[in-house]
Amino acid sequence: MPTANRVLPDETGDVMSLTATDIEIKIPATPPEGDAEPRPRVSVIVPALNEARNLPHVFARLPEVDEIVLVDGGSTDDTVAVARRLRPDIHVVRQNRKGKGNALACGFAQATGDIIVMIDADGSTDPLEIPSFVQALRDGADFAKGSRFQGAGGSADITRLRRAGNKCLSTLVNVLFGTRYSDLCYGYNAFWAHCLDVFDLDSTSPAPNNTDGRLWGDGFEIETLLNLRAARADLAIVEVASFEHSRIHGVSNLNAFTDGMRVLRTIAREWRPKRSKAGRRAKELAQ
Repeated sequence: MPTANRVLPDETGDVMSLTATDIEIKIPATPPEGDAEPRPRVSVIVPALNEARNLPHVFARLPEVDEIVLVDGGSTDDTVAVARRLRPDIHVVRQNRKGKGNALACGFAQATGDIIVMIDADGSTDPLEIPSFVQALRDGADFAKGSRFQGAGGSADITRLRRAGNKCLSTLVNVLFGTRYSDLCYGYNAFWAHCLDVFDLDSTSPAPNNTDGRLWGDGFEIETLLNLRAARADLAIVEVASFEHSRIHGVSNLNAFTDGMRVLRTIAREWRPKRSKAGRRAKELAQ
C-alpha cells in the first residue's frame, strides 16, 4: 500500500445521480487537510576513488533517499565491496574515462530519481544537508547550489590561497554571466533531473588519446561547468548554505594551481557575449 505522501488522493468518491438527464457523475472525495504533494524521488550520486575508509562515515549520515549511485573510478582498495556491504541496494557504475567530471556524468546518466544530488565520498560534503537542497528545489528552484560563504556555511578545509582564488573567479563569473554566485568552486549541488540536458555532459565517448585520458569537463572544472551552464540556460538558481568538512582519510587530488587554471579556461570557453537588441535586429534584417 503506497504511503499518503507518495500518491495522489484516492479518486473514489460519492456518486450523485441526476435523474433528469439520467447521467451519473462521480464527485471525487475531498482530500484530507494537510495532504502533501507527491514526494519527488531523490537520487544521490557519489563519485569515489579509493574511498573505502570514508564510506562508512558518509553512508551513516545519509538521510532517507530513493537511490544511491556510486561511481567507481577504478579503485584499488575495497571501495565497491564496502559500499555494497553498507548499502546492498546501491547501484554501482564504472566510469568510462578519468576524473570527477566524468564520474558525475556517468552517474547522472544512470540516475532514475526526479531530483539528483551530488556529494563527495571523502566526508567533506555533509549528507545531512541533503534535505535543505531538496527543499530549495521543491520551493521553486531548478538548481540548488551549495555555498560555503552564505548564512551558516563555512569550511574546515579551504586554504587561504584557494579562498582567494575562488573569490576572484566568482567575481569574474558574476561580471561576465550576470550571476550572484558567492562560491563558484564548490561541488555540492542538486537539480531536477529534467534539467540534465542543459549541462550537455558526455558519458559515452571513450577516453581520448592524450596525456591524461580526459575530455574537457572530466576534471574538477565540472563544478564550474555546471554552474555556468545553469546560468546560461536561465535556470532558477538558489544558493544553499553548506559547511565543508575536512577529508576524513586520504589525500585530496585537487591541485589549487592546475585546477584553478582549468576553471579559468572553463570560464573563457563558456562565455558568450550577449549581443544588444539593436545588433540582433541588424543581423536579422541582413539575412
